[in-house]
Amino acid sequence: MADPRQKLDIVAPFFNEAQSAPAFAALLDRLEEAVSSRFGMAVHKILVDDGSLDDGARRFSQALSGSWEIVRLSRNFGKEVAVLAGLDRSRGDMVLIMDSDLQHSMDISLKMIAELVESHDIDVVYAQNDRREASWRRSQLARLFYSLINSSQRFDIPENAGDFRVMRGPVVRALTSLRDKRRFNKGLFAWAGFRQKSIPYSPENRAIGTSKWSRLNLIAFSLEGFTSFSVIPLRIISLSGMLAALAGVVYGAKVFFEVMFYGVAVPGYPSLMVAVVLLGGLNLTLLGLIGEYVWVTLSESKDRPVYLVRDVVLSETAPDNAPGASRG
Repeated sequence: MADPRQKLDIVAPFFNEAQSAPAFAALLDRLEEAVSSRFGMAVHKILVDDGSLDDGARRFSQALSGSWEIVRLSRNFGKEVAVLAGLDRSRGDMVLIMDSDLQHSMDISLKMIAELVESHDIDVVYAQNDRREASWRRSQLARLFYSLINSSQRFDIPENAGDFRVMRGPVVRALTSLRDKRRFNKGLFAWAGFRQKSIPYSPENRAIGTSKWSRLNLIAFSLEGFTSFSVIPLRIISLSGMLAALAGVVYGAKVFFEVMFYGVAVPGYPSLMVAVVLLGGLNLTLLGLIGEYVWVTLSESKDRPVYLVRDVVLSETAPDNAPGASRG
């Protein structure tokens, strides 16, 4: 059993989750009771309102019990940044990150906490989605993404591992020192290192509301990961350019020998258009990719804060360590 003086902070970002507020608050209550009885740990809940347009913050403040706080950001900064805002507020000996859409189960949460409590050789326990329900095409694309982004690196980003994890306090402090403006948490968690262990899990079905992630969001998120942690896209485009140049040399030699030895007329318009389209497309692709890397560099070079807090609402029993915080 863990030291009774230890505290577990639960960080949960949300965006337009007013409908799921009562059910998620009830799940947190059950989780707090189980953590208290099994591990003797006090629980503090940190919810981050990522610029919701509904009354989710009010619904959560009415449904939550015990020690809690709701950090309301000034606008929608994205889930990656909202997680950082929650970690910045955390002071616990252990921190559990979970989603507020009820897809992260209480059983897996307790299993991860138990792994961390029982083993002093582990710093992080994360849930790894086994994706049994995913289509073959999606699984292959995910495998290709992780193969590319992990190539030529000194660390590996675990496949299908997200924010659902439990970490010790020192790990959280280390992560909050990484102030990347364009955040890719999967990469940051892996880059930070420490001793990590995975637990397979299958997400629960979303009972209320709809997912905020579209295919375009996933593509943009993948591109964010590449531009933040990998140079492979630039190398692929460079290799493609070299192959195109080599193909041009071979084709030129073929045309030369056909004209010199066989008297074959040199093809004109079709071959010219193919060359122009191919090389033009490669140049535009490379220019756009370089632009993505330049934009990331520009974003990181600006001295802006990662996020802005509108206000913080505290329960009566929550510790007050934020200026301008109010009791809910």
